[in-house]
Amino acid sequence: MRVLVATAVPAERDAVARAFPAPAVETPRPGVVLHRLPDGPDLLAAGVGPALAAASTAAALTAAALHHAPYALVVSAGIGGGFAPGAPVGSLVVADEITAADLGAETADGFLPVTDLGFGTVTHRPPAGLVTAVADATGARPGSVLTGSTVTGTAERAALLRARHPRALAEAMEGFGVAEAAAAHGVPVLELRAVSNPVGPRDRAAWRIGDALAALTDAFGKLAPVLTSWNPHDH
Repeated sequence: MRVLVATAVPAERDAVARAFPAPAVETPRPGVVLHRLPDGPDLLAAGVGPALAAASTAAALTAAALHHAPYALVVSAGIGGGFAPGAPVGSLVVADEITAADLGAETADGFLPVTDLGFGTVTHRPPAGLVTAVADATGARPGSVLTGSTVTGTAERAALLRARHPRALAEAMEGFGVAEAAAAHGVPVLELRAVSNPVGPRDRAAWRIGDALAALTDAFGKLAPVLTSWNPHDH
């Protein structure tokens, strides 16, 4: 089964690569550069934010289809913020819902997601059986992972997001974009996040990026048999 893992930045991509014994081979494709692992997934540093992540992932998926070697699964992976108390720093979250946190309209009566406006979607749902298998293998907690174009930096914004999305465990900036590209190609999607910081007041000194990247490497070391044995036709 061919798997594409899309991260935001090269440091996340390299953390995933460290979980596999053989070095990755750099493989240019139109618009993107893949890092292909001989005995693992293809890796893509897709860029920061939902728009670039969607464009890069779509380019990789299109190239694979044109080469008659389509992917069976796309994984959005990386570090992110965790909502207390459910997702402390250093923990893992696997999305059972990938939700655009701010795609919609502000009204006098509050925020309306784009679905309530009568078009589009704000949530993609990964295959439930795969989410369970990933949680069992890695210890990741299943829950909603929010995608935003702006990282939360205040307690007020964190509280607002929790009120709108009470099941939210983590926030990042790429998952929904990756999921949109996967959906356009009819490919199932998964999102896995290692928590590097709490969602709330921005305190860069309190972030534990190194610990989160190490947790990401450890998670993918445990994921290889899960991804190998998962049957996409169960989706």
